[in-house]
Amino acid sequence: MVHENFTVVTEFILLGLTERSELKVVLFMLFLLIYIISLVGNLGMLFLIYITPKLHTPMYYFLSCLSFVDACYSSVFAPKMLLNFFVEQETISFTACIVQYFLFVSLLTTEGFLLAAMAYDRYVAIANPLLYTVAMSKIVCVVLLIGSWVGGIINSLTHTIGLVRLSFCGPNVISHFFCDIPPLLKLSCSDTSMNELLLLIFSAVIAMITFLTVIISYLFIVVAILRIRSAAGRQKAFSTCASHLTAVTLFYGSISFSYIQPSSQYSLEQEKVASVFYTLVIPMLNPLIYSLRNKDVKDAVKRALEMKYSP
Repeated sequence: MVHENFTVVTEFILLGLTERSELKVVLFMLFLLIYIISLVGNLGMLFLIYITPKLHTPMYYFLSCLSFVDACYSSVFAPKMLLNFFVEQETISFTACIVQYFLFVSLLTTEGFLLAAMAYDRYVAIANPLLYTVAMSKIVCVVLLIGSWVGGIINSLTHTIGLVRLSFCGPNVISHFFCDIPPLLKLSCSDTSMNELLLLIFSAVIAMITFLTVIISYLFIVVAILRIRSAAGRQKAFSTCASHLTAVTLFYGSISFSYIQPSSQYSLEQEKVASVFYTLVIPMLNPLIYSLRNKDVKDAVKRALEMKYSP
């Protein structure tokens, strides 16, 4: 019997965002500020919706779920990233890497489904306002929410189980600040063709479902808005979905830039910047987008502040 000598990988080395020590303090302060704003903004949005009866509608039900996902999503990356700025060698155990990847994919996919559900909600609100409460009943909202989470978990479990079954017996350096599947597949000494096929199929199907839902919903929204006779009515209708349209553009734009580009134009540094954007910056921006452009949320903030400081 022939015995092959190999070393089983028990941890990975993360190269992080930069190796320049003079930049690490600056980046630490920047990302700490982003993380704090993200947590305060998203948890604050959750609390605001909870204490404001006027915001107990399907639109804000989905927004509260999105805020919860964003708060969890940024917490998957930020604490480890911030800690790694002050260690000599940024390492992550194999188990922690797999767990981080599972949470990353499940939350990312869930957010994509939630944004699609919110697009459908805006379509119903604008195209069929009289039937809105019937079409977007509590049962429908719960089904859409559960479907979003189930879709995210199934997608994540499929790829995570595939990763766990691979062997890692060679290099263990990941040129990134978190565990993502492309660099992990490159490090594996097993056949990764099935992993790559499943990644392609699931990514294509989920992207098609969510993106087409958003596109079709907004096509119907545009048609419905054009049928409104008054300019004030058209402006009011558009303003109700402007925040969501901004969030969708940022989400799909950053994901597309990171994962959908020709290999000849691939740049590791650009990919890291795009990853920072969709893992940390977008979760910080979402509550700002939905609050700054939303009169109901701004009124709720004012009432909450008046209640706090009133004698």
